[in-house]
Amino acid sequence: MADTASEEIPDWTFLSNHAHVLICISQQPDIRLSEVADLVGIRERSVHRIVHELSESGYVRVSKVGRNNVYEVNLDLPLRHPLEATHSIRAIVTPLLKKSRP
Repeated sequence: MADTASEEIPDWTFLSNHAHVLICISQQPDIRLSEVADLVGIRERSVHRIVHELSESGYVRVSKVGRNNVYEVNLDLPLRHPLEATHSIRAIVTPLLKKSRP
């Protein structure tokens, strides 16, 4: 995990915070939301709101495993904007996942 405290977050990015959160939880389904906040560069409360919105819309399923949450992204749902609605979440998330090293 990179030390994001020393890295500057750009003023704008090509992907939304919702996409960044999806990428983080797709990469590591048992990640803590405080870690997601650090990686994305937003407050933990914002991550909780985003996960709630994604969950309410069916893009993320949250399960309890012991005392921790585990997240599952439904990669087959379409992107929400009409310009991208013919593509699924998989189209943006999968290419951005870190590849495991042999």
